[in-house]
Amino acid sequence: MAETNRRAHLLFQGQRTFAKLPDTIDDLATIFADAGYELSLVGGPVRDAFLGLAIHDFDLTTSARPEETEKLLGQWSRTVWDIGRDFGTIGAHKNGLTVEITTYRQDSYEIGSRKPEVDYGDSLEGDLTRRDFTVNAMALRLPEKALVDPCGGLDDLVEGVLRTPVTARQSFDDDPLRIMRAARFTSQLGFDVSEDVMDAMGEMAGRLEIVSAERVRAEFERLMISGAPRRGIELLVYTGVADVVIPEVALLKDTVDEHHRHKDVYEHTLTVLDQAIALEDSENFEGDAAESLTSDPSLGGPLPGPDLVLRLAALFHDIGKPATRRFEKDGSVTFRAHDVIGARMAAKRMRAMRFDKQTEKDVARLVEMHLRAFGFGEHSWTDSAVRRFVRDAGPLLGRLLRLIRADITSQNRRKVSQLQAANDELAQRIVEIAEQEELEAIRPDLDGAEIMEILGLTPGREVGAARNYMLELRLDEGPIEHDEAVRRLKAWWSERQAQ
Repeated sequence: MAETNRRAHLLFQGQRTFAKLPDTIDDLATIFADAGYELSLVGGPVRDAFLGLAIHDFDLTTSARPEETEKLLGQWSRTVWDIGRDFGTIGAHKNGLTVEITTYRQDSYEIGSRKPEVDYGDSLEGDLTRRDFTVNAMALRLPEKALVDPCGGLDDLVEGVLRTPVTARQSFDDDPLRIMRAARFTSQLGFDVSEDVMDAMGEMAGRLEIVSAERVRAEFERLMISGAPRRGIELLVYTGVADVVIPEVALLKDTVDEHHRHKDVYEHTLTVLDQAIALEDSENFEGDAAESLTSDPSLGGPLPGPDLVLRLAALFHDIGKPATRRFEKDGSVTFRAHDVIGARMAAKRMRAMRFDKQTEKDVARLVEMHLRAFGFGEHSWTDSAVRRFVRDAGPLLGRLLRLIRADITSQNRRKVSQLQAANDELAQRIVEIAEQEELEAIRPDLDGAEIMEILGLTPGREVGAARNYMLELRLDEGPIEHDEAVRRLKAWWSERQAQ
């Protein structure tokens, strides 16, 4: 009964969405039909319509070859592009609506090739059976709006399961990137994968090596910014795909200590990821200090989710632990310098995956700094230490404070409360000092031009050394009156000259 009700609900949602398709889509379909060609809405948009989600991407498929598609689109719009011609895709834009139309096709990889070969097909049903998963192998014929579902995609939507139209092994052999898409869709849709798909992911993970790093990274990014990235990560690790794509995370599974002398690093990492996501959008940051931090852009400001940098930092923050684990004579376990080593490992992995330079730099920096506030609640920090923390975090301050808070995963409720209180106190200290000193713009009390004029210098290393001295003075003591700053600079310069 529940399955019947869900099916009826999905059908209702789909029909309601399809009834509201833009008139311009109907106009386009009529142009193709009048020319003797088929045109259908296909894949993700059809799936999302049944799930009650708005259609943002109008992916269409046709029996027309690319050159004919381009001509017909030219009758519909003045803005047409053929950047995807090599893959059978032509795009166009009209009245705020962007469409991409692909000729019926099949993608396959030659041995040793990193780019798929394109073979054109002759029927909609044949095109659908070559797609990645049954839930993406549904189409809506236009303009009549008739559902075409040769692979049982609607049934699998009802069940919440990912299956392939053909055997999973054949599907992944045709396009290995589908292995990553399986993990991505488990996170994005909240679906499970069939046993056939799960087995094939493990068996064929090595085939991902023929796919370009950029395409693998794109799927990994989509997984990480989905609603539940933990599900996809767990699937990648369980099947062994992570050994190929993110081996540093996979290795965390081997850090389990059967004597329970330290926490399960893998489970801890997934929990930190979940908790970091919960801290996006500022909803779970509490207290006056946290409210100030998340509302003031200069001190971190709000962090609209999904935030890829924070999530990657949470996933990678402890990847240095397996390489640094040491069992001490007293029975304790240490992971000395795992933050620094982990930062290097994260940067290396992200370079291999072809992430952009800024994302790589930001994630590595957060991994490196995630322990910087360790012990704050046990030892009183001077104002100087707080200033240095803020200076070193720079524009990553908001993300770093969230990562530090997310990293609190102890089962001891009292310890968790103490650590969270320390986190709140640090935030409060930052706000208080910021209000007093405009902390977001920490600069020496004398700039380079003033230093050169006072000491009679020209640009060079000596000016840099003097500026660094003044910056350290600013961090240690806060703002200094101008005359006093000049006096201190001259005294430092005299001592330096006498050495």
